[in-house]
Amino acid sequence: MINAPVSQRDWNSHPPLIHPPYTSTVLRGPTKPLIPLAHGLAESSGPVFGHESVQALDSDMTRNARRNGEPLGERIVVTGRVLDEDGRPVRGTLIEIWQANAAGRYVHKTDQHEAPLDPNFLGAGRCVTNSDGGYKFYTIKPGAYPWGNHFNAWRPNHIHLSLFGNTIASRLVTQMYFPGDPLLALDPIYLGVPEGARERLISRFSIDVTEPDFCLGYVFDIVLRGRRETPFEGGKS
Repeated sequence: MINAPVSQRDWNSHPPLIHPPYTSTVLRGPTKPLIPLAHGLAESSGPVFGHESVQALDSDMTRNARRNGEPLGERIVVTGRVLDEDGRPVRGTLIEIWQANAAGRYVHKTDQHEAPLDPNFLGAGRCVTNSDGGYKFYTIKPGAYPWGNHFNAWRPNHIHLSLFGNTIASRLVTQMYFPGDPLLALDPIYLGVPEGARERLISRFSIDVTEPDFCLGYVFDIVLRGRRETPFEGGKS
């Protein structure tokens, strides 16, 4: 479960709700002061579905949708820990991830990018952090794709992550990027994060995590609060 906070959230680590270069935020972002609502019993005790039903293959996206062959693309393993503001592990956190395939295409009806779908790759997975706060996903490195925000706009390679604690109101969403991606310097979503916090969204290549003859390894720790907290979506107003 995600523990009760000890320190305040560092709002200076998060992107604004309205960031004009990210054009859709101008239309959907709130323009009036937010009204805090106290959590009722449903929000504070409502269950997060999925903890008991997570299966072993749910975290292996190279196998969880395989039909008649291997998914196409560069195999990777993404691992890390979920930590609180004091560096303590946060166990029992449900992590769900989703991403485009190696060609930059999502398995979603609204994705109209003219890139091929991969019949052996679903692009979604989930797991629960262990006693050390650790998680691990096997997947395919996602491709870049056009997204229509501005002329010749392309999203960098990235993976979406959603974290749930023990209640439905504890959800946090973020994105993980890859080191050395030239599109990061051109991406309004990444650039919308305050400069001092952006690097926290970039994973670290690790030869120690890399598995011989199988996949390259990346490490991405997620810090929930404090000075080194990971930037999350739906940040400061």
